[in-house]
Amino acid sequence: MQTSVLFKFNYDSKAQIIVNQGGTSSGKTYALIQVLLALACEQPKQVITIVGQDIPNLKSGAMRDAQTIISQWPTLQSAVKSFNKSDRVYELQNGSLIEFKSYDNGQDAKSGKRDYLFINEANGITWDIYTELALRTRKRVYLDYNPNAAFWVHDELLGKPGVELLISDHRHNPFCDEHTRQKIENLQQSDPERWKVYARGLTGKITGLVITNWVVCEAIPTDAKKLACGLDFGFTNDETGLLEVYKQNGELWVNELLYETGLTNQDISERMAAANVNKNVEIIADSAEPKSIEELRRLGWRITGAKKGNDSIKNSIDILRRYRINVTRSSVNLRRELGRYQWKTDSAGKTLNVPTDSWNHLIDPLRYVALNKLNINGSSTARTRLPYLPQNPAFNDVGGFM
Repeated sequence: MQTSVLFKFNYDSKAQIIVNQGGTSSGKTYALIQVLLALACEQPKQVITIVGQDIPNLKSGAMRDAQTIISQWPTLQSAVKSFNKSDRVYELQNGSLIEFKSYDNGQDAKSGKRDYLFINEANGITWDIYTELALRTRKRVYLDYNPNAAFWVHDELLGKPGVELLISDHRHNPFCDEHTRQKIENLQQSDPERWKVYARGLTGKITGLVITNWVVCEAIPTDAKKLACGLDFGFTNDETGLLEVYKQNGELWVNELLYETGLTNQDISERMAAANVNKNVEIIADSAEPKSIEELRRLGWRITGAKKGNDSIKNSIDILRRYRINVTRSSVNLRRELGRYQWKTDSAGKTLNVPTDSWNHLIDPLRYVALNKLNINGSSTARTRLPYLPQNPAFNDVGGFM
């Protein structure tokens, strides 16, 4: 059986959840079907569930790929005992089952258990359905999707322990013909945003985002200089947000430390201690909360109120946009806010030079640090945003047969 590099990385992965984010014609669905068929043959009595948003999509996508692979692989043909067309279930000679299913809601997804789960085109499935299915999966979960926009995978899975992200595009698929490759690449001229999604597998952007000059990094460099921590107070409906900001080689490096509702000042102090925040590190907090600042100061923290001044929001955003901002992969909530923090628009849809007062409980403390610790009159270090690289650097190899 001929396979791609994408097959190899999925087959060899030991992660509990493997997320395949990819452009069009990257071969991700085909490779994952190959992986699941191989596992079904190698391991007797496995139950493998392949889920799509509806049956027509499954029939034209994942099921068709399975039929093609089986027809081209003699070993699989002899391994398949039967195929129940009405129930859409393959039964193998060794007792393994591969079922193709669709669910209407989370309650519907509570029925049945399995060893392996594959969510095909995951952005067409709700979070409720996914959680019910994943809870009833014993070994491993695979997901794939075209990243037209951020959705629950970005909010709830990426950056969490046991989750591996693989980003692929047509260059990873040795079976893609040259005409298709050229058609995909031509999008760069006509529609750069679609080109990022379909030609490079990068997450699509909501229009009107305030801060776009950020990338994901694995960790803060050991020799980076810590500028300060930023703190934004919340309680019932708004989260208390805390992050640490570093600078190295003209770039900012940011790591989320806290994002939680219902915290008293004593709770905040305890959370900061648990996050190993050094009490000698300066914490710049929302100056609109002088009482909270004083209480934390009496608890031993080196905390001051942000010096806001006139047009402080606009000024701090201008400062941040001069830097490339590296956000750690574990900073899930900060990444989510950056992907949703937008400019306000008027009744005609025209963008105003004022950001919305939402999705900012970590962005606000980042602004506080920018206002208080970065030189507004310094030289510009802005750079073009680099691609969101796969978690495994070796996956940059493209093409070839395994």
